[in-house]
Amino acid sequence: MSAQSREFLDGPLGRVTSAVYWFLVVELLLVLAMLPGLVPLALLDRSVSNAPLVVLCLAPVGPALSAALFALRDRPRAESLSPGASFWKGYRLNVLDVLKLWVPALVVLGVIAVGLVSVGTPGVPVWYGGILIGIGGLVLMWTVNAVVVASFFGFRTRDVARLAGYYLFRLPLVALGVLSLLILATGIIVFTSDLLFVILMVFWAALVLRTVRPLLRDVEERFTE
Repeated sequence: MSAQSREFLDGPLGRVTSAVYWFLVVELLLVLAMLPGLVPLALLDRSVSNAPLVVLCLAPVGPALSAALFALRDRPRAESLSPGASFWKGYRLNVLDVLKLWVPALVVLGVIAVGLVSVGTPGVPVWYGGILIGIGGLVLMWTVNAVVVASFFGFRTRDVARLAGYYLFRLPLVALGVLSLLILATGIIVFTSDLLFVILMVFWAALVLRTVRPLLRDVEERFTE
């Protein structure tokens, strides 16, 4: 890279331009990585009988989110504009570890969703739905923590699972922030469309990364050498 190019990138306009470019490329790659699941998901009827297929369609989302988090965190440290390389590096390193945590969480959430559909029918009280929603919220928060830890640390799957649960209570402000972002995501999907959330997903991932910084710092200080 020439000195003139480096001077431009270090300036205010260059920093803004590089940030926009980085976010745009990561968003495009995020959509591309999720596409094998998003296309059939869009064609499915929203019925209880399709719950197993929905779980299968959402499986690619976890590794894609992990890769986006990895690339976004790598941006300030990258020596050149290489968001694609950062994204695919994160994907390659973490896809299997993330899937081992992501898929079981989806299965649990699928079971909870099926249970919620039955709320209000004879023999199923309304308060049961409140319990299911509470459990579902905890599972979602745990899942975000698990994806974050698996994205940046090479712990064993069972250790990541334990740490994800541990940090639900260890750092309550982080947990509250993650819950707020999950509510935001739910609101966008329910009151607008899931397509809009997909378009904005890179920004949502950036907010997640910002929110979990204390978690990452604590894991690094307490559980790594």
